Amino acid sequence: MVVLCGLLIQCQSFSSWQDSNVAESRTGKNTEIARKAISVYFRPGDVYALLRVGYYNNVLEGVPYRFVARLQNSLWSFAYRIFIFKVCALTSLLMIRFFWLRFIFVVGFFGMLVSCQQQQEEVQTYTSGKEKILIDESLAPIIEDQTYVFESTYPNAKLELITRSENELINSFLDDSAQVAILSRELSDDERKHFENKKIKIRVNRFAIDGIALIAHKSIKDSTASVEDILKVLRGETSALGNLIFDNANSSTVRYFKELAGVNKLPARGVYALKTNSEVIKYVYDNPGTIGVVGVNWIVQPPVDLEKEVGSLKILGVKNLAGKPGSDAFYKPFQNDIALELYPLIRSLYIINCEGGPGLGTGFASFIAGERGQRIVLKSGLLPDSIPSREINIIK
Repeated sequence: MVVLCGLLIQCQSFSSWQDSNVAESRTGKNTEIARKAISVYFRPGDVYALLRVGYYNNVLEGVPYRFVARLQNSLWSFAYRIFIFKVCALTSLLMIRFFWLRFIFVVGFFGMLVSCQQQQEEVQTYTSGKEKILIDESLAPIIEDQTYVFESTYPNAKLELITRSENELINSFLDDSAQVAILSRELSDDERKHFENKKIKIRVNRFAIDGIALIAHKSIKDSTASVEDILKVLRGETSALGNLIFDNANSSTVRYFKELAGVNKLPARGVYALKTNSEVIKYVYDNPGTIGVVGVNWIVQPPVDLEKEVGSLKILGVKNLAGKPGSDAFYKPFQNDIALELYPLIRSLYIINCEGGPGLGTGFASFIAGERGQRIVLKSGLLPDSIPSREINIIK
């Protein structure tokens, strides 16, 4: 405002001086030209126009020379140039100063908002925040069901499910890609030392027992298999089964059967590995006569896009080795036979939490092990680690 007032005062003095000189003009035409020229090049507040007047002699053609000379002498006087320089410098400093002040304020304000938002997102409780969960791909259906109910119950909780084969999952877990993992085995001694060396407490909860199912197309006549035949295929020997189709060469299912057969490497013939359990189901559906190996949850509660294929498949009954429970008949991976340990191909499922403190992973583990989580396990076809209680009122 101070700068603007100073410019207005100077322009007013020029306006008065203009009137006095225009009056000296002898012709109305010259007077009009002078007024137009001055009104164009001397707008109030236009500091830089004052410096440009000297370059527009041609525009003032017809104006008396003494008027132009007097105008130029006044403009280019040393005192007035000093005044113009000071005004411009002051204006520039004020503009730069206030611009940077506004810029710093705006940047700082938005930075504070972003920082607060990030801090709010990073805060974790048992029922809120974000958490990555590494999942064995063969166990994906049951964990997806658990996650859906958990997030519906606690809207502020967000679980990011990352499915991997067992070997890939362990590598990611040891690389600290996530702090919670769901596996079909516990950590080995070397794997535990990795976290113990970091002073991280490992929390392990068994939440279910899974049955590994042998599946085939309904069009084939055979509906049974024996553990003995399975072992022969895995050892590269002639077997009545012919072949086995697994989900992945690095999967927990392959690791389970290798340990069962006591081999370190699968044979080149009779055993084939794809990439996922979904691919196994589709392959068996498209190739009758083949036998697939999947977790029973994939058959009891299949994904929507696999319902058609699963509807055309059947689960084979399996007889155990002689002298072991389940060797008297062929049993299927149903909850009753799993609970009685009559079905031979079973494994325990664990949720392993290495958060090192309270957080959303601990809350999710507690949810799965709790009554609601165990009821979801029961409904999925797996055997819960703890059977949910059921009250029955008898009315006389």
